[in-house]
Amino acid sequence: MIKTLFYKNVQKMKSFQRCFTVNHGRMLSSQPSSTGDIGFNFQLTETQRELQQLARKFSREEILPRAAEYDISMKFPWDIHKKAWDLGLLNGFVPEKYGGSALSLFEDCLVIEEFAYGCSGIFNAIHTNDLAGAPVIIAGNDEQKKKYLGRLIEEPIIAAYCVTEPSAGSDVAGLKTKAVKKGDEWVINGNKMWITSAGVASWYFVLARTDPDPKASTGKAFTGFIVDAKTPGVTPGRKEINMGQRCSDTRGVTFEDVVVKQENVLGEVGAGFKYAMGAFDKTRPVVAAAAVGLAQRCLDEATRYSLERKTFGTEIVNHQVQF
Repeated sequence: MIKTLFYKNVQKMKSFQRCFTVNHGRMLSSQPSSTGDIGFNFQLTETQRELQQLARKFSREEILPRAAEYDISMKFPWDIHKKAWDLGLLNGFVPEKYGGSALSLFEDCLVIEEFAYGCSGIFNAIHTNDLAGAPVIIAGNDEQKKKYLGRLIEEPIIAAYCVTEPSAGSDVAGLKTKAVKKGDEWVINGNKMWITSAGVASWYFVLARTDPDPKASTGKAFTGFIVDAKTPGVTPGRKEINMGQRCSDTRGVTFEDVVVKQENVLGEVGAGFKYAMGAFDKTRPVVAAAAVGLAQRCLDEATRYSLERKTFGTEIVNHQVQF
């Protein structure tokens, strides 16, 4: 009976495997593995291994040695950001058509895991473009992608995802920032808060309410805009002193009669909430990868310390818990 159930489960998994494909075999291979199992292969390709090793070397040599320095100074790590940009380790999400390397989400996670091993604060500081750029990838037209994604490739600049407000974080439906159309332009007024990289960004993705009806559904009430940081009326606030990740530039942003051209409306009017949430689908796995890198660093540091610190005549690693 057990053997029969096992056989049926294996057949189901084989059927699932045949239906499950990932572009270019980047994450899971549909080819039988060398171990003779049912075909799932989690081995990295040669290109992925090279990418991982490059990111690892950069993290160990450039990020890790300066992590404490930047945590104390709380300055934005521009020099590290520029070096990572020069090596092509940033903006991997940008399609080749717009000058990027078009990394898969999995490949981006490989890089971020290594960055976070060196310092999660520096990782967070230099990697905000993925989140800010995601709505542009999802809903941007060709001209918007050429202009704003292209700028990320042409020069080492930062973009920021400007959604959260003082009274609305996870409750996006409670956003109060408004955009009113006047002729061929939109005028934005409101306050955003806890915006990562707000003080160093060259442009923002901004979510604002465009339907004045308070009963309008979330899926139709908000619109996404691309706003250049130097637009008159855009004012970043003071840098917040974070409990951790202190070199990450976190600020509020005030929009006071900020005029945005129609050409900077992202996608359809009223569909901004969908684009903002879609950005999380593309970027939250990266946060998980960063957590893995940080956890690995914690384990390595704890292991090293346990082999150095001595009590009662021996290294503390030898003081195992007895049950």
